[in-house]
Amino acid sequence: MTKFSKHRPGSAILLAITMALSAGSAAADDWPDWRGPNRDGTSSETGLPASWSPDGENLAWRVPYGGRSAPIVLGGQVYIQNGVGGDESLQERLMAFDAGSGDLLWEHRFNVYLSDVPPHRVGWASPTGDPTTGHLYVYGAGGTLLSLTAGGELRWQRSLNEDFGLITTHGGRTVSPVLDGDLVIVSGLSSGWGNQAIGRHRFMAFNKNNGETVWVSTPGGRAFDTTYSTPIITDVDGTRLLIAGGGDGAVHAMQPQTGLPVWKFAMSKRGINAGVVFADNRAFVSHSEENLGTSEMGLLAAVDATSTGDLDADAVAWQVTGFQGGYASPVIDGDRIYQIDNSANLAAFDLTSGAALWEMNIGTIQRAAPVLADGKLYLGSVTGRFFILEPGRNGAEVLSEVQLGTVEEPEELIASPAIADGRVYVVTDQALYAIGPDEPRSSTGLTPPAALPTSIGPVSQVRVSPTELVVEPGQPVSLTADLFDARGRQVPNGTVTWALDGLEGTVTPGGEFVADPAAGMQAGSVTASAGGATSSARLRVIPPLPNEYDFEADAPSSSPSHWIASTGKFEVRDEAGSRVLVKKSDNPFTRRARVYIGDSDLSDYTVEANVSAIRSRRQMGDAGVNAQRHTLVLMGNHQRLELQTWQPETVRTVTMPFAWEPETWYRFKLSVENLDDGRVRARGKVWPRDEAEPADWALEAIDPNPHPQGSPGIYANAPFEIFFDNVRVY
Repeated sequence: MTKFSKHRPGSAILLAITMALSAGSAAADDWPDWRGPNRDGTSSETGLPASWSPDGENLAWRVPYGGRSAPIVLGGQVYIQNGVGGDESLQERLMAFDAGSGDLLWEHRFNVYLSDVPPHRVGWASPTGDPTTGHLYVYGAGGTLLSLTAGGELRWQRSLNEDFGLITTHGGRTVSPVLDGDLVIVSGLSSGWGNQAIGRHRFMAFNKNNGETVWVSTPGGRAFDTTYSTPIITDVDGTRLLIAGGGDGAVHAMQPQTGLPVWKFAMSKRGINAGVVFADNRAFVSHSEENLGTSEMGLLAAVDATSTGDLDADAVAWQVTGFQGGYASPVIDGDRIYQIDNSANLAAFDLTSGAALWEMNIGTIQRAAPVLADGKLYLGSVTGRFFILEPGRNGAEVLSEVQLGTVEEPEELIASPAIADGRVYVVTDQALYAIGPDEPRSSTGLTPPAALPTSIGPVSQVRVSPTELVVEPGQPVSLTADLFDARGRQVPNGTVTWALDGLEGTVTPGGEFVADPAAGMQAGSVTASAGGATSSARLRVIPPLPNEYDFEADAPSSSPSHWIASTGKFEVRDEAGSRVLVKKSDNPFTRRARVYIGDSDLSDYTVEANVSAIRSRRQMGDAGVNAQRHTLVLMGNHQRLELQTWQPETVRTVTMPFAWEPETWYRFKLSVENLDDGRVRARGKVWPRDEAEPADWALEAIDPNPHPQGSPGIYANAPFEIFFDNVRVY
């Protein structure tokens, strides 16, 4: 974290007082979430500006820091998430500004690694603030989830790509976190281990206080895309529901405290990016892709949110086909709903019937969602035009239209605005604007968040946490079984029965598990039962280093049970009198695979492996090993050896020519160590397996943004089969 001194005298004292007052509860005028306090793009504030100018009118301040995601405002500070640096120094960061003056208070930078996200897509999501504590939650484009204090100190951090096999793609689409009680919830496409090995869009809930995994839910089927549909959480007939679009083309509703799926509405042949809004027990959903059962593109629909199971046409109150609102999220205004299509046409529909009321154009390309406050719509388009509109049932009056940048070189507006304390905050790709009075309006008061509903039973669900753990043999682990009723409301703890599934060890009546030291590596679950309901915590048991894998004890057609992202992509096979692990080439969707075989907290270690590859039709794959967020990889078609940390950012990759012969075994060796001066050094070499190891390292890199820890693993891009054997980590 880097802290900055502020330019305005006395502002440090003012900030300290503001944060102290807000530590226990949320200011009514805060905007702690990317779509506001209700997560629906609305604010109850009044007296907001109806016009402004970047040259001075109603402009409180402008700072030259931009981004692609929406700002949030909490406790007198404005936060934005973006990328910083370039080439080998590029990172993702969270920035904090004084809301009154615009002074930069601090920034926290973190790395992107082992990801396909291109540099220009970094900083996709918005941070989320906790109104109770002022703590912040950040979900990076590369799969890092972290929590910070309001002063910028790191509280905890998770690597979801290493811990869950999170798949981050060239699109960079990343959801913004949401909070519910003591949980912070995100989602993404992942391929883990066991019953989570198949690639699916999954929702993951973490303890907001320490980052431990509480639940993982897989409500949908095969995913077509990564998506960024951030959930709304609302009460539906006494059941608290989290509702969001998924990568499988469906909108899903689940109970946020347990992850239990309640209903899904399949509507698209691609993933859903638009957020959902809710009113009158209806969920309003939209997309811009191909509809199911037809080649027509786009849909806006009202769905009965009180339903359960797989929703069909009977659950649809109304729908408008052909409306392509796929990127922005809608907003509700009394008896109307507004949505913007991908070509920047703002449209109004009757909330009850779906009848089209009016339409107006605000640009040519649209990404940002509108915000409704004080009877006005605040919205911008990618072309840099920012509007303040006064909407009605028969049309919208333009109160203000501002071109940010020039028509030829606009400041792109991808992010939605935020509203707090009498101001409107707008982020372009170049700047952050505070629109409104010179001083932010005094807070109208403190509103503590409502307590989550509870129940006296009966018990219908059990939630065992923490889950998705990596433990060592003989290491005790304390698990907790929380009980819930059918509506997802917590009930008082009662009698719980514990058992083991696929694990060798012991579990006490109080939920303490110890893996049998003699069992070695294993993976399975500790289950808890109460009131006829059962749930489990999943654990991988991995001994401390050194570890070796020769696959001789693994059954043919299997893969190591505790490896992340290997099942279904790799299989053990008998080859030339011994067993090896084969990266299969039978599925183009899983052609590339990065497998993690240990704890993401490991550091200062070496990975070795034997690798061989097939060449066919003059094509050859790529293969390598991972250590501490570095990859040593042979590129078959390029006949090149590379040492990478983030492949799309090619400037930081070290390379050399290497003649890789097909159907020939080579030995890979990658060693990463933390140096005394805080830097990290990675060194790698590859040589024919049957020859002596060369004395010199072939490649060496010292990354300016060091990776002090990370999981060991293997990597393969297999248009044709690739073989691994004798993997060693020490």
